[in-house]
Amino acid sequence: MRLIVGTIIVFVCVLGSYAAMGGHLEVLWQPFEFVIILGAAIGAFVIGNPGPVLKAVPGMLGTIVKGPKYKQECYVELLGMQYSLYKLVKQKGMLAVEQHIENPSESTLFNAFPTFAANHHAVEFVCDYMRMLTLGANNVHEIDALMDEELETHHQEQERIVSAMQSLADGTPALGIVAAVLGVIKTMGAIKEPPEVLGHLIGGALVGTFFGVFVAYGFFAPMASSLKSTFEAESKYFQSLKAGLLAHMSGQPPVMAVEFARKALMSDVRPTFSEVEAATAALPANI
Repeated sequence: MRLIVGTIIVFVCVLGSYAAMGGHLEVLWQPFEFVIILGAAIGAFVIGNPGPVLKAVPGMLGTIVKGPKYKQECYVELLGMQYSLYKLVKQKGMLAVEQHIENPSESTLFNAFPTFAANHHAVEFVCDYMRMLTLGANNVHEIDALMDEELETHHQEQERIVSAMQSLADGTPALGIVAAVLGVIKTMGAIKEPPEVLGHLIGGALVGTFFGVFVAYGFFAPMASSLKSTFEAESKYFQSLKAGLLAHMSGQPPVMAVEFARKALMSDVRPTFSEVEAATAALPANI
């Protein structure tokens, strides 16, 4: 929604103001200038990025359109899942969670929280570290360092996508100059034409510079910024899991482990203590 609203604002303010000043919009229609700039930008994008980044492009566009996929109710659900998991361990011991972590797709505990169950990365993260506990891992500092390394790797994978989009934004203005120079070269070949013809050719050439700067700072750079903020917001989902798991490993009771997890969330989506307490109290006893 933000992408659509922002796009409308950009077009209305730029093109609307240009038309209001007496400019002729039809002059801006230079399709071959657009092909030069966008075609070269796409080619450079393909050259400069590895296969995993190129494969992530459809998902990247979906992320830009949808924004962060987790709302406050998703975080309440996440904290409720952690509470149920840690409570199960507290009441029945580590062996009670084996059936859930070894076959998470059929786990009644995980499937009771559909948003969490649908996030296979989060499910895998929890299962991996709970499995370590069942195998005897008990050094919290070592687990903490391992979690940091895994989350940093995940962050780097996302940062590659953001950097690719930002590089596209940085390079497009220069490609606009390329298109403009080619337009000037074409104009010089028609130097004997009358002034009105030369004016039209020069205007067409300058459209290349305009278009390159326009798409770079009107769209590509904001899209890179949107991706970055979305990834940062969603990383807190995993930071909350990390904080809760480490608190549980340290021997904190389920209520306190969930409080550790709650504090790791950003303030705009962080549920209050009372909301979490009410949500955990409403959970079925036999999950």
